[in-house]
Amino acid sequence: MADTNSLHYEIYTPTHHQQLKRDEVLDFLFRHLDQYGDALEDIAKCMDYALSESEGKGGAVIVAQENDQVVGALILNNTGMSGYIPENILVYVAVHNSQRGKGVGKKLVQLATETTTGSIALHVEPDNPARHLYEKMGFTNKYLEYRIIR
Repeated sequence: MADTNSLHYEIYTPTHHQQLKRDEVLDFLFRHLDQYGDALEDIAKCMDYALSESEGKGGAVIVAQENDQVVGALILNNTGMSGYIPENILVYVAVHNSQRGKGVGKKLVQLATETTTGSIALHVEPDNPARHLYEKMGFTNKYLEYRIIR
């Protein structure tokens, strides 16, 4: 496989997403998030939120392609808040297993941080190996998260 220099990265936003292959990217995320993923319907809701022009919504979908095939994808949502809650949340990042360890995930996260204003939060399971990448990129773990699931 080729290195990240031969890959093409595209950033899709609420005002620039006409060329996004929505179903292909959704299917890719669903398949390649592995045990860290969610139901396809939930990933679709997240993408729709990221690409919404409605007040308080928005974000970005960043896609890495090689030979017109998706090899990595990221979804970032705006939270509509600031200060007490970060302005953005990085919800999904997935890389094709043939591309792992080649910097694709790092480049996706770099593009998200470089093209977004405000702070970014993300949730990472303790056993997720990507946790180390996020720490190297400057993300810190300030809180434990507790939820009531209903």
